[in-house]
Amino acid sequence: MGILNKLFGKKKEVRKREGNPDVYNIPNENERMNWAMEKARLTFHYFKECVENPKYGQQYFSVKARIEDNDKIEHIWLMEPSFDNEGNIYGVVGNEPIDVKNVTINEKIGIAFNHVSDWMIIERGRLIGGYTIRAIRDGLTGTELQNFDKSIGGMLIDDGEDYFIPNLDTPEGAILSLEQAYDNDDLEKSISCKDFRKEAEFILAKTLQTEIDTEIIDKTAEILKLSFIKDIQENGMPKFKDIKRAFKRQNISHEHCIVTEICYHPDGGKSMQKLNTFKIDNQWKVLGLEE
Repeated sequence: MGILNKLFGKKKEVRKREGNPDVYNIPNENERMNWAMEKARLTFHYFKECVENPKYGQQYFSVKARIEDNDKIEHIWLMEPSFDNEGNIYGVVGNEPIDVKNVTINEKIGIAFNHVSDWMIIERGRLIGGYTIRAIRDGLTGTELQNFDKSIGGMLIDDGEDYFIPNLDTPEGAILSLEQAYDNDDLEKSISCKDFRKEAEFILAKTLQTEIDTEIIDKTAEILKLSFIKDIQENGMPKFKDIKRAFKRQNISHEHCIVTEICYHPDGGKSMQKLNTFKIDNQWKVLGLEE
């Protein structure tokens, strides 16, 4: 299994190195790569759980570390990951470093959590995690894409599975919290995961060209809430048990994200929905579907 080593430079380029996978350089400001690293840290709890208690079919674990050597920075995959009680991560350097000189291939090193830039698991030939790998691949086409796929040894890269914590700290976590409430038939919690007033503002802003009156927003929010409750009472709550999910995020602003949720159903089916999420009083809330 080849291990991809991701570096950051001022321009996109591919650097060859003897006996090791190619290195892909893309700009620091690349939003796709920044989100990949953030996503890796937000879901790192799942990687740790699997390293300590591997699930069926999981055959390979690796964590990518940000290595600093004075003014040089390199992101390197570490093999054979392990953890101590303080949350530090240990692993064996899997690639010959190119820019940094303070670590060497096959050396066992330790890093702090804030130096994690990615993680990956191979599960029955399929990539789980590997968010920077996906970010690199998403930017390739034609021959570059074909060569990239060859370099990873036939590993299957699909939409993957994401393991955000169900809470209101992230847009994805808010969606999972809402769906968890659905599974538990908890109407009160499902309402707490939403914000009908902000949803009303969104709807009215799309339909009205004039300044929106506060009273109209409040009345529309009440109608949305009553409609939500009525629909649940008449049709029951949707169920998400045993559904595996992947998420894609479109940042509209610091407070507004459109999240695409990709659902893999137990019967082999696949569905997708786009949801508006908004950060209110430092908590993310789920609004309506994005049309």
